[in-house]
Amino acid sequence: MADLRLIYGFHAVTARIRQNPDGVMEIYLQAQRNDPRMRDLVKLAEANGVRIITVDAKRLDGMAGNARHQGVAARVDASRRVRHLEDVLDTLEEPPLLLVLDGVQDPHNLGACLRSADAFGVHAVIAPKDRAVGITATVEKVACGAAETVPYITVTNLARTLRELQERDIWVVGTAGDAEQDLNGFKHTRALAWVLGAEGEGLRRLTRETCDELVRIPMLGSVESLNVSVSAGICLFEARRQRQQS
Repeated sequence: MADLRLIYGFHAVTARIRQNPDGVMEIYLQAQRNDPRMRDLVKLAEANGVRIITVDAKRLDGMAGNARHQGVAARVDASRRVRHLEDVLDTLEEPPLLLVLDGVQDPHNLGACLRSADAFGVHAVIAPKDRAVGITATVEKVACGAAETVPYITVTNLARTLRELQERDIWVVGTAGDAEQDLNGFKHTRALAWVLGAEGEGLRRLTRETCDELVRIPMLGSVESLNVSVSAGICLFEARRQRQQS
């Protein structure tokens, strides 16, 4: 049975068509826009047989609840989620930026992580099938739509998945409070996967040992650690900042 949802924004809609065109029922485009980015999206939709509906800005505002839609929305079948990492990686036109969550069990934290992932253009969030919360109604509510725009991929063996990423020349970086390297000195503008641990526990031993590098977020106050979703936002922001300056 179809579970139709609305997603919006160029990144979300373009990524969904590339990764899972069969799950895109139709796209809505603002009639007043005819710039190169919009024309590229039209070509992509037509090439994949996706129905295109032109609407005025007022209707699009109403459909998206006045969120920042950029003149683009799509109705998608949420039951046809992207399930395989290869379906994401094989369709990218820029170096991958991934977020790996090692056993996050709090649905509010996962929802907030998905929001950060959406905000900074993460191509997929990866998590183990066991010892992790998964997509629940609470997660979807906290994520405010990001659960539909960012592929959430669960894997049986996280360490093995990290090694597979490394085989694709994706640099795997874990966060740890005791790491020698801090975020101020970390430089990497190519394919990257940030790995963050569970609330209170941090990275599991095997996950930590599999990372190419460990980095800590410099802390100036009295608290010893940050919420995982806050840490994710900081690391992803820095990754995007470095890419834009390179």
